[in-house]
Amino acid sequence: MVKSLTRTAASIFVMLGLTNAQATPADAVKNVVLVHGAFVDGSGWNKVADILRKDGYHVAIVQPPETSLGDDVAATDRILDQLDGPAVLVGHSYGGAIITEAGNNTHVKSLVYVAALQPDVGESAGQLLASKPAASNDIAPSKDGFLFIPVDKFHDDFAADLPHAQTDLMAVSQVPPSVKAITEAISAPAWKDKPSYAIVATQDRAINPELERAMYKRSHSITTEIDSSHVVYMSQPRAVAKIIEAAANAE
Repeated sequence: MVKSLTRTAASIFVMLGLTNAQATPADAVKNVVLVHGAFVDGSGWNKVADILRKDGYHVAIVQPPETSLGDDVAATDRILDQLDGPAVLVGHSYGGAIITEAGNNTHVKSLVYVAALQPDVGESAGQLLASKPAASNDIAPSKDGFLFIPVDKFHDDFAADLPHAQTDLMAVSQVPPSVKAITEAISAPAWKDKPSYAIVATQDRAINPELERAMYKRSHSITTEIDSSHVVYMSQPRAVAKIIEAAANAE
């Protein structure tokens, strides 16, 4: 009798499309590739990556050298080319410029811009930043052409919603982008041909939120606004993971 009821219930679930197999689209993407931006490294993605892994995704984190846009795109392609299926490619900050070009890789199904730059043809990261200046203006170049945020300005300018204990370490372990990297222009924006999603960090002091809105409106990205500093993926990882998973599951 119990076995009979179990079989009947299972049949009903199948008929109604309520089985786990049918709850997820057949063409859902299971690979996510995360790209960090200027001044930080890939470890900042840890919380987002943990959430995605627990939800069944294969996650890879790119460590672009930030020596030139070409070098950074090559570093991203190197990771994408190892995948055995399609991927969602995610970029934060300057990482948005990287994924705009690297997104042309055949493994990439869609793009997610996390408080990120989204250049068009012929535009560079630096050009966009200058078009609508951010609230902070403390970045300074080194003698050999790399950029740093002054240690005493890092928390307020870059990550005001993280604890000082965390940002103090970030401030003294910066990954400086080269001037060359942020002044190289995009040649083929992948968002013109592939679906894109975007997050506006409404309290962003490193990229003007109005610039983020303007770029994402231009590209027709599916956009979400989150009350956060520039490092929204660190301070609100679950909200960011949710948007990445929505991109992965989109038909």
